[in-house]
This record gives sequence, structure tokens and C-alpha cells, in this order.
Amino acid sequence: MSNEGLKGLDVWRKSMDFAVKVYRQVIPILPAEEKYGLCQQIRRAAQSIPANIAEGHGRYYYQEGVRFCYIARGSLEEVISHLTLASELGYLPVELYQALMRDSESLIQLINGYISYLKRSRLGAEDSTSAQALREAYPEYDVVDHDDVNANEI
Repeated sequence: MSNEGLKGLDVWRKSMDFAVKVYRQVIPILPAEEKYGLCQQIRRAAQSIPANIAEGHGRYYYQEGVRFCYIARGSLEEVISHLTLASELGYLPVELYQALMRDSESLIQLINGYISYLKRSRLGAEDSTSAQALREAYPEYDVVDHDDVNANEI
């Protein structure tokens, strides 16, 4: 996948804009004592959103793309949680918090829409090597009925 293809994804561009907004408008106003706590958590979660969308986009099998979008959505929810905490602690102006919540709602809708698109399109589903790569070999094992076994034998 080319980098230009990634830049063509609205969901990636919007997630990148959201991460940049968090970096530029939130991180600088958090208290110094949060540098290694809340700042680091927000920073990592915010950058994880576009990074996971990009990684999923770079995969050739739609199920992997969907999986990475789920991770991106989880990271967005993590950012929302951290921003809510920061707001509750009085670290964020109300207007900034509300704007970020509006942006996050819009981004959740975009990610959900992209997940739906990937599921419908099933890109890479016909590629047999992709499907095989997702299968895991599980070792054979015996199922024991505990009613038939003496407790000392287990």
C-alpha cells in the first residue's frame, strides 16, 4: 500500500487531525506533575489511533484491517477516558473538552463506518495465503469429564 493511499483515507486523516489537536492543545496545558502520568497515557493513546488505522490499511486481508480498526477505536475510547479525567480534575477548559468530545464522537462514527466498509468489501478474502495466515494450529488435547475422575487424580 502506498502512503498516498493512506492519505486518501478520510478516517486516517481525521484521526491524525485529532491526535495533533490533542498534542497541541491538551498536552501543553496539563500540569508538570502529570508529565510522566496522564500526559504519557494521553500521548500514547492519541498516536495509537491513526497508527492502528494505518497498520490495518497496510494489511492485505480485510479481517486484519477490521482488527486494527477495533484497536484504534479502543485507543480513542482510552483518550476519551483520559480527557474526561483531566476535565474532572480541572486541567482542561470546558470549551476545549467539549470540542474534543464532539471530535471524538465524529471519529467513532468514521471508524465504525470504515469497519462496516471493510466487512462489506471483504478485501483480500479470495487470497488464500491471507486466510491461511490467520489460522492457528491448536494442539490436540483430551477433554476430561470431572464427574468420572477421582479428585486425587486431577
